[in-house]
Amino acid sequence: MPTPFPLPAVLERFVREVRVEAVRARETEAPVLTSALWRRFAESGDRLAYEAVYFERRRRLAALLLAAHLDGRPDPALDDLLGSVCDEHTWILPAHAPDGDDPVERERHVDLFAAETAHTLAEAVALLGDRIAPAVRARVRDEVDRRVLAPVQDRRWWWETCTHNWAAVCAGAAGMAALALDSDRLPALLPRVEAALASYLSGAAPDGACLEGPDYWAYGFGYFVYFAEALRARTGRDLLDDPHVRAMAAYPAAIDLGGGHRPAFADASGRGTYPAGLLDRLAGRLDVPVPARPGDGPSVHDDPCYRWAHLSRTLWWTTGAARRPPAPQAFLPHAGIVAARAAGSAFAAKGGHNDEPHNHLDLGHFVLYAGGEPILDDLGAPEYTRDYFGPLRYRTPQAAADWHSVPLIDGAAQLPGRERAARVVAHVPGDPLLLALDLTAAYGTPRLARLVRAFTWRPGRLDVADDFAFHGGECRVEEVFVSRRRPVVGWGTVSWGPVALRVPEPWRVSPEELEVRGHDGRPETVHRVRLSATIPTGTCVFTFRLP
Repeated sequence: MPTPFPLPAVLERFVREVRVEAVRARETEAPVLTSALWRRFAESGDRLAYEAVYFERRRRLAALLLAAHLDGRPDPALDDLLGSVCDEHTWILPAHAPDGDDPVERERHVDLFAAETAHTLAEAVALLGDRIAPAVRARVRDEVDRRVLAPVQDRRWWWETCTHNWAAVCAGAAGMAALALDSDRLPALLPRVEAALASYLSGAAPDGACLEGPDYWAYGFGYFVYFAEALRARTGRDLLDDPHVRAMAAYPAAIDLGGGHRPAFADASGRGTYPAGLLDRLAGRLDVPVPARPGDGPSVHDDPCYRWAHLSRTLWWTTGAARRPPAPQAFLPHAGIVAARAAGSAFAAKGGHNDEPHNHLDLGHFVLYAGGEPILDDLGAPEYTRDYFGPLRYRTPQAAADWHSVPLIDGAAQLPGRERAARVVAHVPGDPLLLALDLTAAYGTPRLARLVRAFTWRPGRLDVADDFAFHGGECRVEEVFVSRRRPVVGWGTVSWGPVALRVPEPWRVSPEELEVRGHDGRPETVHRVRLSATIPTGTCVFTFRLP
């Protein structure tokens, strides 16, 4: 394992937070994962109650492990917590329980978090060696093998053929655990791990876009990179030496809106920090542009799940070296995503299809930033519940079409399905930037013959032109614009802080607001403006003026 000394100055805050968290973990008692908490998901669909305790325990584990690594001495509190994690009735989350939720099967079920826990514990004993009590080391090795490595070897898992983050995280974490322990199972496991990672890579088109959104890029692609580098250290083989991987590495820069902002397409957040070590390693190894790091450096709290893989590589891989900045404009043709940045303002829009991983009904949706802040916005990921990953998904505002900035036609919203796809009609980079998307297939209403949405962006102005053709004469259309800012409706205008929209005739304005629960479970009030009119075939242009 790499040594963290000497540390670059950019890690000062990170190390300070590690020490504060380690003291807290030593001086306060860890919460307990109870059966009552586990049952909450089955009884009500609530995920957060169990997960809050689970991730608090992982937070303490990561802090004590990082502190022991930094200080180079044993820590009885770490030994106790390692033993306590080995005593947990399962390492999975309730939402991922196997059919029937049998307690025996649950213990050897491998989900994202069981694999992550196995990786954490395996690297703990490999990294600290005899600084961990011999009995604890032996218990850790046995539990990692029994709960994760043996089950992965003994059966085929559905996630091995996934084309999204599950394949990368489960396979990558299990593979790194086997490497760290120098497991006898390595010859059998490594081909399976690499096949699963190849399946994960196949889910990204040649443009490298992560259709799950930027947070899942950090998750899935992060674990792919972490395993790839562990494999390279062991064998010399380099899974990163691939044009497709390079394109995927450049995705955060392509969608970067500046100032820590990015479009919250799919289940994502519009503001966040990527793992610092991951970005520095990609910039150094692959020479790709990456978003700028925060001025005060990375934080232990950047990942609310306190994953050891992210935190340890931030400690080991963060260099503080200058990064190549993103280009002012980017276009991802297979995803149908465009992003453009100017001084203090930015714009992004998306096409794609309505059966993407972590899908929202959002073809033709866009975000607009001014003054360095989101104005027209994407609501991102909601609180994860049982219903959200079931048939009620598109009744959740964050995923529903009518809470994205897209039209409703004859009272009908966009529909789910891969066949509900946007087609890129035109993309012209420069000043102005043009992106045109044919959205006709996104709708099922028989009145619609054609809808092409064209975005024309230049600093200080965004034009959104919807070209409609209808069967049977005029049709009722509602144009929806979504924001976290309360709009101000004037005579023929709508404004959101520094952004103003002139409302043309015959459109009529209806502002609305709604309280929703964000991904962290906290309530927030969101706003939308509906512009309603009955219109003939033709083009309607909406001009947003920025400072």
